[in-house]
Amino acid sequence: MKLVLLTIGLLALAFAGIAIKIWAKKDGKFAGTCASQSPFLNKSGEACGFCGKMPDEQECRDPKVQQN
Repeated sequence: MKLVLLTIGLLALAFAGIAIKIWAKKDGKFAGTCASQSPFLNKSGEACGFCGKMPDEQECRDPKVQQN
């Protein structure tokens, strides 16, 4: 029972941390969420499949993504 309560408490703490991060960020946006930004996920330097951004670019190419 202790393990279940500890697990629920840690999950609640994690969700609260994410909620605080979204609340504190301007417009609730996370920075660098494209997979193209991660050298572990994008070893070949391909563009992001969602917005088309290359690893060396800072902003998404798709204007619809920038507005969200």
